[in-house]
Amino acid sequence: MPPPKDLPMTETAPIRCQNLWKVYGAEAATLRGLPPDVLRQRIAAHDGWLAALSDVTLEVARGEVFAIMGLSGSGKSTLVRCMTGLIAPSLGDLLIDGVNLRDISPEKLIEMRRHKISMVFQDFALLPHLNVRDNIAFPLRVQGIDRARRAEQAERLIQTVGLGGRGDHYPKELSGGQQQRVGIARSLITEPEIWFLDEPFSALDPLIRDEMQGELLRLQTSLRKTVVFITHDFDEAIRIADRIAIMHDGQVVQVDTPERLVLAPLDDYVAAFTRKIPRARVLRVASVLAPISDRATGAPVSGSALVGDVAAQILASDAPVPVVDASGRIVGSIDRKTVIETAFAGAA
Repeated sequence: MPPPKDLPMTETAPIRCQNLWKVYGAEAATLRGLPPDVLRQRIAAHDGWLAALSDVTLEVARGEVFAIMGLSGSGKSTLVRCMTGLIAPSLGDLLIDGVNLRDISPEKLIEMRRHKISMVFQDFALLPHLNVRDNIAFPLRVQGIDRARRAEQAERLIQTVGLGGRGDHYPKELSGGQQQRVGIARSLITEPEIWFLDEPFSALDPLIRDEMQGELLRLQTSLRKTVVFITHDFDEAIRIADRIAIMHDGQVVQVDTPERLVLAPLDDYVAAFTRKIPRARVLRVASVLAPISDRATGAPVSGSALVGDVAAQILASDAPVPVVDASGRIVGSIDRKTVIETAFAGAA
C-alpha cells in the first residue's frame, strides 16, 4: 500500500456524488425535493419502496485508488453501477468529470463508456470464441478501429499484463488469474481516465488473488488512473487503496485512509470492520513514534513506512531507532516495545 497522499476535495474531482439515492419501487420519483430525514421516513413507511442507496455524498480525487467496501447488500455494487451509468440514480447528482449523469443523453453516455471510463467485472466476461488478442482488442473493434491497429495495441497490453506468448490462446486454455489479466487488459485498451473494478479478484484462489492485487498496484504505479475498487475484503482494501468508503444499509458510514479508519472509527460498525486487522499492516511509523531519544541509534526508518515493513529492523535493535521525515530530518524514535504493542493491539 503506498503512503497516503494529500487528496483535497475540489470542484474538479473526476467523480462527485451529491445526496445520491437509488430507490426501487413504483412512483419513487414523487420523493424528489424532500429533505433526507423526510425521505427516510417516507421510504420506511412505504412497503413498496427499497432504498439501495441513501443520501450518498463523496468525491474521488484524480489519480487515487478509492475502495468502496461493505458486506453483501450494503449498496457498494449499486453505487458503482450508478457511477458507470449502468443504472440511473433516483435522486441527487452524480458527476463524472463535471458531466451530470442525471442529465446525460444515451448517446453521450455511450461515448463516455467508450473513451473515458472502463469497468472490470468479477466474472471476467471474456468471449469464448475469441483468442486473447481479439478479446483484448474487442472494444476497439466496436469503435471501428482497423484490425492492424487493434492488434498492435492489444499486443502492447498483452506484454503489459504479463501474458506474452499467449495472444493466440483461447479463454478455456487459461487459468483464472490469466483470464482476469485479459479482462484487465481489455478494460485498459481504450485508455480510460477512470477505471472501475467490481470485486474483480473475489473468485480467484488466494495465491492468485494476491498476485493480481500486486499486478494492479504495479499497473497503477505506471498508469496513474483514477480507480474505484469494490470489495468486501478489508485486507484487500488496505493493501491497494489510498482511501476507503465503508458502506452499510445503503449509506456511506465513513470515508478515510486505512490508517485513520483503524485509529478513529466513527461508529461501532466501522470499529467492527477494523478490529481484527493487524495494526502493523496499517499504521505508519509516524503515527506511533516517540519523541527523539538520546539513545536512538542505527539506520533511521521513514515515518511514512508501515510499522510491519520495518518491524524486523526495530526488533533487532537493542536501542530505539531514529525516525526521519520526507526531507531526512529526525523527527522522533521508535523502539521494540512500540512495535510489539502495535502488532498485538486489538488481537484479543
